Amino acid sequence: MTRVLIAGLGNMGLSHALAHHAHPDAEIVALVNRSGRVDHPDLGSYPVFDDFSTALAETAPDLAVIATYTDTHADYAIAAMEAGCHVFVEKPLAMTVAEASRVVECAQRTDRKLVVGYILRHHPSWVRLIEEARGLGGPYVFRLNLNQQSTGPEWETHKALMQTTSPIVDCGVHYVDVMCQITDAAPVRVHGIGLRLSEEIAPDMYNYGQFQVTFADGSVGWYEAGWGPMMSETAFFVKDIISPRGAVSITDGNKGASADIDGHTKVGGILVHTPAGDRTIEMPDEPVHQQLCDAEQAFMLRAIAEDIDLTRHMSDAVNSLAICLAADESIRSGQTISLEEILK
Repeated sequence: MTRVLIAGLGNMGLSHALAHHAHPDAEIVALVNRSGRVDHPDLGSYPVFDDFSTALAETAPDLAVIATYTDTHADYAIAAMEAGCHVFVEKPLAMTVAEASRVVECAQRTDRKLVVGYILRHHPSWVRLIEEARGLGGPYVFRLNLNQQSTGPEWETHKALMQTTSPIVDCGVHYVDVMCQITDAAPVRVHGIGLRLSEEIAPDMYNYGQFQVTFADGSVGWYEAGWGPMMSETAFFVKDIISPRGAVSITDGNKGASADIDGHTKVGGILVHTPAGDRTIEMPDEPVHQQLCDAEQAFMLRAIAEDIDLTRHMSDAVNSLAICLAADESIRSGQTISLEEILK
């Protein structure tokens, strides 16, 4: 039985807590929430702390699940691993590439398992999409975006997130991780542009951005993300991977509103195009958000029990974060950013 401490009970943290609550091989020893309380009826019987360090010291967990705001990820993850815990940490892994590298170094030094919350890695339809793209062979053109027309509570959540993290970084790491899994090549350089479209966010923050990335194998990628009530619902979910031998795309007939969380992972169907003809792969009965979180945490427990090698996973996590942070820097500076020195 794996003893689990869960820090952060927002949208993702709550889902991870419910996943461990239902898993037969997990025992939740405590929850951490800034308010010091838990409102969900299924979690009311667990001890609740308002301080991560205190909870870590007093409960001695085997696994720490960190779903707090990004600026705490690195320190919490390192503290947990130094205390003997394996770690699941929500994306993005850290605020900087240096911090992310420090977390990975700690995992290697302490021989602890480190899994980053890239939920698409556990979605069967996205796994199939990546397999089909890799089957075509590179170099690739990646055309990916996720814009969200958020209003009311959703816009309030986005504004809170933008106090520390831009849409390009928060959302982008998922889809850049897909690029990294497909190409196998190191990122080389990034150029981005963005714009602040609301006076409700800080003067130095932007709620719309896009970037272009070049990989060492010649692959190139484009990613776009925007949040807010002004965003368009037209072409908000584009997922194309193009190679010299054809293309793999997510069909768009399954899409609901851009702010629908389940729609962000839903594929519905995959169109594989080659000069010899097209074929469509239907993906029925796709998992919903909670089922994906269940799968993530089941993988985390399995990684511990079966001593799964996570070297490539950690490398991709650092690379995808580096690309998005370089894009953020490029948007703010107006300069093309070289990643070769950053990732040495």
